[in-house]
Amino acid sequence: MKRRDVLGLLAVTGALVTLPGSDEAPRGHTVAALLETGEELHRSLWQVFTLSDSKPTVFPAVRKQLDVLTKGLAEARTAADRARLCTMTADLYQLVGELFFDANRYTDAAQCYTLAANAAHAGGDHDLWACAMTRHAYVELYARRAPAAQPLLAVASRIARRGDSALSTRHWVAAVQAQVCAAMGDIDGCARALDEAEKVHSLDGHSHNGGWLRFDGSRLPEERGACYLQLGRPDLAEDALTAALAQPLSLRRRAAVLSDLAVLGAHRGDVDQVVQYAEAVLGLADRSNSGFVGKKLDGLRGRLAPLMSDGRVSDVDHRIAALSRTA
Repeated sequence: MKRRDVLGLLAVTGALVTLPGSDEAPRGHTVAALLETGEELHRSLWQVFTLSDSKPTVFPAVRKQLDVLTKGLAEARTAADRARLCTMTADLYQLVGELFFDANRYTDAAQCYTLAANAAHAGGDHDLWACAMTRHAYVELYARRAPAAQPLLAVASRIARRGDSALSTRHWVAAVQAQVCAAMGDIDGCARALDEAEKVHSLDGHSHNGGWLRFDGSRLPEERGACYLQLGRPDLAEDALTAALAQPLSLRRRAAVLSDLAVLGAHRGDVDQVVQYAEAVLGLADRSNSGFVGKKLDGLRGRLAPLMSDGRVSDVDHRIAALSRTA
């Protein structure tokens, strides 16, 4: 998926989302097809993205659907058709943003999330809108700009309160708020946000859709562990991360947990722990070619300096440095 190509489409789609519709012509064939099958196709694309170890494999199908969706927006006539197509646009561009995010193209991901937020607003879907804002906050968090994520999450929280109370949107916002608080050293704020996120367990099994909203609380142990590690509480972090590792995890989630456990080993000066977990993450990085996994390893690499006299740590450092960064 060529970056400039997609960003050009993003500009066109952004304009179509804001332009008013017209009832002057009958519904076009593309619009009819999208309204019949588009939402189901987008769910399938999210499923493939979630299950794929290598996220770039989803690019061709997503790129093709972007063209179809752009054409549909151009053909849309009635307000009802435009609203549904806008929500589909918000859905698909969140997936495009996830693909850019996995490749560490944070600026491009942020542009996709901005368009997704605008499209969700135009379509009148508050939960979809709040999720786009939350993903945008993730970009700032992983770019080490936690203070910039705070206003995005504050707005996302307000939007989520206007959404469907049966969905887990507001709980996901709280989980990301906990990470931002941890990054800023706010222990009390982190604890409050984690407690709020834990309330997701009071919802039924229909609180998420497996696509643009996947938060069901299963991620909380690993996120709690990452927060404790950030806050300098390695004892609490290890318990949470070990619990997270005991449950089924996607490749990226497993890599994140293993990376955090390796960082925990570096914090303690435990070379065996560092090498054990770093080796596992390097294996996952080779399988996935994920910029996200590479970013986690880069974070570990920054903690290895005090242990570099050990040849095994030096070898891990060199292997991280040699990783391909093209996703």
